[in-house]
Order: sequence, then structure tokens, then C-alpha cells
Amino acid sequence: MMRSKIVEVQTTMSDEEVALCQRVYDYVRLARHVTRDGDLDELARRIIQSFQHGVRDEDALTRLVIG
Repeated sequence: MMRSKIVEVQTTMSDEEVALCQRVYDYVRLARHVTRDGDLDELARRIIQSFQHGVRDEDALTRLVIG
């Protein structure tokens, strides 16, 4: 899921950065019981956008998107 959203926003990320975003995505998806495709897409977009805007700490990124 994350890789397709990264391609969609046309950004270059290292494997480590993608893995960090994927971990946040997986954690938030399970913690918030997000299952609808539209909600999953929005979650991925929020994570990528926040990461691009400088939120690079995994815990901080998780707290930000889990709301």
C-alpha cells in the first residue's frame, strides 16, 4: 500500500524511509481498526505527507497520524 501511494505522490524515498512509513501505517491501521479502502488511502497519504514535511521520528509520526 505505501509503495503505491509513494509512486502516486511522485517522491523518492529510501528503503529505510519506506519501511518506517510502512510500520507506522500498519500500526495505526490495526490500532484504529481501519479497513475501508478510502480510509486506508487517506491514512497512507497523511503518513507520506507528514514524513515529507519533516516528521521523521517514527513515534512522533505515529502520534501525529493516530490523532
